[in-house]
Amino acid sequence: MAPPKDSRSQSTKFDLLATDFRNPRPASPCCGNRRGSVDFLFWGSLILFVAGCSMAWLPWSLPVWAQTYGESCRSLVHQAWWAILMGIVLMGLLAQTPKEMIAALLGKPGSWQGLFRATAAGLALDLCNHGILMVAMGLYRRGASLGQTVAFLIASPWNSFSLTLLLAALIGWPWMLTFVALSTLIGLLTGFLIEKLTQAGHLPANPHAVALPQHFSYRKAWSDMRAQLRPSPRQVGQLLRTGLRDSRMVLRWIVFGFVLTAAVKAFLPSDLLHQHFGPTLWGLGLTLLTTTVLEVCSEGSSPLAAELLRSARAPGNAFTFLMAGAATDYTEIMSLRSTTGRWICAFALPILSIPQVLIISYLLNHFS
Repeated sequence: MAPPKDSRSQSTKFDLLATDFRNPRPASPCCGNRRGSVDFLFWGSLILFVAGCSMAWLPWSLPVWAQTYGESCRSLVHQAWWAILMGIVLMGLLAQTPKEMIAALLGKPGSWQGLFRATAAGLALDLCNHGILMVAMGLYRRGASLGQTVAFLIASPWNSFSLTLLLAALIGWPWMLTFVALSTLIGLLTGFLIEKLTQAGHLPANPHAVALPQHFSYRKAWSDMRAQLRPSPRQVGQLLRTGLRDSRMVLRWIVFGFVLTAAVKAFLPSDLLHQHFGPTLWGLGLTLLTTTVLEVCSEGSSPLAAELLRSARAPGNAFTFLMAGAATDYTEIMSLRSTTGRWICAFALPILSIPQVLIISYLLNHFS
């Protein structure tokens, strides 16, 4: 006779399965796939993107939609290649940076000081949204809280020094300074709300968080880091390999976003994207929808936002175009999901920030 089954063993197995379902594991560096499986999204998007970039060298004429698709792919490469490369390099550097050093530089999670430092870092770092996204995910994996990560993301995509100066040249210093101040406010407030929700247990804390030693020394940590980063061909190669490995999860969504953007430009009538963007609720909603679907690099978002302000006379729509691209962009949402392993962490970004963006944009349209 077979021995009776152990009910406690069955219960334990069931509890483990239930726990694993409620708390999914964070995605692996290979973009969330099981080890050894093929990442169809990444490779499929990469094939379509490379095909678009190669269309200019075909010996025969192409339909208009194919020409538009190819030109869009090449334009995206031209705009974003440097930021993506810099993001990979910074990811490699972050992997070599002690977690204690990052925790000390960013300040205490859950504090205003920590949020101010994360926001200031986003404002100062001169990268477009694709490079910034890699750095933000790297900061989270090195111990930054979710609130600091979100504040860094919201403040950074178009507020780097070079793009801020570009925006000032396009729309003038008063509007540029207004947009910078308002985006900083939204970044701080959204990060603060996320920190409070984390402290209340409604959002999960960062499992990578580290506690600083009681007698932490910046000088010693910096000296140890410099010793590890001795410049040599081998060291540079290792840094690039590490950066590429750690950023591939983000790269998959960047390439997918490029393909989707090129497809939108190829198949949607151009007048649909350039009309009906006046200072009305309809225009504001259409701007939000467009910037959510359209993957526009920072270099492209500033001129488009300036055009909305000048031609459509809708400063609120221009602000939404700049800000909502950071808050509703599916690349950032899916990267947050893959990095944190939780959908609730990913959707906290648009749920908490978009209402603020829309309210401020409505006021800018009607009282400016």
